[in-house]
Amino acid sequence: MENQTKYERVIVVGVQTKENDQSFRYSMDELAQLAVNAGGEVVGEILQKRERVDSRTFLGKGKLNELVHLAEELEATTIIFNQELSPSQVRNIQDSIEVKVIDRVQLILDIFAMRAQSKEGRLQVQLAQLEYLLPRLSGQGINLSRLGGGIGTRGPGETKLETDRRYIQRQVTDIKRELKKTEAHRERSRQQRKSGGVFQIGLIGYTNAGKSTLLNALTEAGTYEEDQLFATLDPLTRKLELPTGMQVTLTDTVGFIQDLPTQLIEAFQSTLEETREVDLLLHVIDASAENLSGNEETVIQLLEELEMDSIPRLTVYNKKDLVEGNFYPSLYPNVVISARDEEDIQRLLQEILKKMKEIMVPYRMKIPASEGGKLVRLRQETLLERQTYDEETGIYLVEGYTTEHSRWNGEKSKE
Repeated sequence: MENQTKYERVIVVGVQTKENDQSFRYSMDELAQLAVNAGGEVVGEILQKRERVDSRTFLGKGKLNELVHLAEELEATTIIFNQELSPSQVRNIQDSIEVKVIDRVQLILDIFAMRAQSKEGRLQVQLAQLEYLLPRLSGQGINLSRLGGGIGTRGPGETKLETDRRYIQRQVTDIKRELKKTEAHRERSRQQRKSGGVFQIGLIGYTNAGKSTLLNALTEAGTYEEDQLFATLDPLTRKLELPTGMQVTLTDTVGFIQDLPTQLIEAFQSTLEETREVDLLLHVIDASAENLSGNEETVIQLLEELEMDSIPRLTVYNKKDLVEGNFYPSLYPNVVISARDEEDIQRLLQEILKKMKEIMVPYRMKIPASEGGKLVRLRQETLLERQTYDEETGIYLVEGYTTEHSRWNGEKSKE
């Protein structure tokens, strides 16, 4: 079945300033890719270089006129601005232009609305959209009603948002209440894992770095993997069995992106909590990405903002098979792999084990041969390194590493 939104004709607009000078071209290409992912066809582009954006209309007067004529000439149905527009800028631009105007934030929120699968994911996106639109209701009536929906209006945007501010505020309150319940359930599960001493690993990285492919390669989770931005939205936690037999958890998260909307970070707090509590972060990076250093910087900056920068990290440079020429990693410790190469996956597992030993606490324990079940549990719940059997005493001497909260940590001190 054809998707009607794919025929939406889009013009992308950006202003290059001192602040965004380095990443401007990449950011514009990324915007075009986002527009395509949302079901649009990019038919034109308007660029302007200025000291700063125009406070009234974002673009200067001459460029705005150029945009008006280009929209008419190309029969555009949607204009997408690369930076966030203020409510007054939207109104002023809308006075000059006859088609729908949205910004980068609305576009990202729109893609999230399309991709969220779980009830919690959908609620979080809806909350972010409503909180973004609330201050923009006056003057959005004409804009939102143009062309009956499409890019930037999915989710709650399809209702007449501008008609009842109080109704929207009630919706926001209801969604927050609903999310509190799921958050409490998630917190209980997390505490259970922590008190059980389960070692937890989180996958983070720029969108489309290959996190879902890696999760599938490590755990056979069967998550959606596609070469597009924001292919995965809903957090997914799976069991991963390490080569030693130890079982850990591996959690995938939503991909980060330049200028990730604040509303989304706030809405996804409970989801990000899942990753904030992990023992080790695997920072997955697309080694073949055009804006590699910019992507690294974006993720590191967001980790600082989310107070996750103190969690031990292993950088996983992925997609090495797509890299042209020599590759020089800049973040350490690291491993360079292709998530589709079985040998590389085994190498990554060895690097994970190495990193885990730095984080965990060592133990030595004596276990009578009659307590064989204990040995089986030790193999599953700890990083068992060595076991030797003394025939004279009938006792196993075992050595390995365990988490700080593990029951085995308390038990080893009794020896």
